[in-house]
Amino acid sequence: MGTLKEFVISFAGLSEGIHKYNYKVSRSFFEEAESTEIEDGDVEVKLELEKQTRMLIFNFQISGTIVVPCDRCLDPMNVEIESENRLIVKFGERWDEEDDEVLIIPEHEHKIDIKQFIAEFIELQIPMRKVHPEDENGESNCNPEILKKLKEHQAAEIDPRWEALKNLKIN
Repeated sequence: MGTLKEFVISFAGLSEGIHKYNYKVSRSFFEEAESTEIEDGDVEVKLELEKQTRMLIFNFQISGTIVVPCDRCLDPMNVEIESENRLIVKFGERWDEEDDEVLIIPEHEHKIDIKQFIAEFIELQIPMRKVHPEDENGESNCNPEILKKLKEHQAAEIDPRWEALKNLKIN
């Protein structure tokens, strides 16, 4: 992730206290982030940076819509996301990660690129199962042609060994 310079925060010249930033994340961000699943999106990121003498505290509020492929039909589908995340940056001798929330950066650093953190926070909002929701009649909103092909494929490939197992009962 290299060319989105608006996500680089130079904290060396900032006074101690709270500083606010707003970002819009869209297709170009996800393309550069090389997300494996997110195809597009319209996401707002509100960042509150609290600068202290020996530490930076980043509070992210992320909300919006991302576009991912449906697990069933592979057509694009919208997923609403909303999260609050925190990142604590401490100063030390070298780059290190204490845990998911604490990052240590060298004392001589004067800026930080938050693109990767935003990308990770958004990726964590992708649900495990991504399937188009059903309509008011209980019918799937997936691509009907794909659903038809799936049904044909399922009906054609019933292994007779499974049929025999259905007759077994456990007492």
